[in-house]
Amino acid sequence: MAPEIKEGKTYDGKQIDMFSTGVILFIIVQGIFPFKEAKKDEYFYNLILNGKLDQYWQKVGGNNLSPEFKDLILKMFSYDPSKRPTVEDLKNHPWMQMKCDMKASRDSLMSQLHEKRSAKTADSSTRDSDNGVMRGEPMLELVRQQPSNFNNFIFNDMTDYDIDYDPGVIYEELENFNKEFYENKG
Repeated sequence: MAPEIKEGKTYDGKQIDMFSTGVILFIIVQGIFPFKEAKKDEYFYNLILNGKLDQYWQKVGGNNLSPEFKDLILKMFSYDPSKRPTVEDLKNHPWMQMKCDMKASRDSLMSQLHEKRSAKTADSSTRDSDNGVMRGEPMLELVRQQPSNFNNFIFNDMTDYDIDYDPGVIYEELENFNKEFYENKG
């Protein structure tokens, strides 16, 4: 949400949408959220507001992004809604005007995807090549271990839930609950 919504101020829907479009664009290009909340006291958004841009780009892994992209995204994240670009400004921005070889981009992305999939397949080759039977744990590296402090773990928002909780524990607890429920019912 744009800062003016977070602060309960009146706002212009187009300026809010431009801010949200900036967040979506950042996620598409970078693969992560640009900040947790657009609030002055939020670490990453505060770096932008205070002009600590080198530090911000380093923290979000954006050092190699083009200067044109950085310029556009920072304008879209402006705290002052009147300084955000309009749709016309967006269409005319140098980053939007850059030529892009779609075929080369697609081929590069597909090649990278294929390499990653091939590496994962090779790393987790768990099928016996003769009969296709599973041997061992597939993709074990994707299973997170339960944190040692799990019983004392306090969730403070959905971000912690997504990052720090072991989904296997939920399944085991649900399985035990179902077993107890049906045993007591019958």
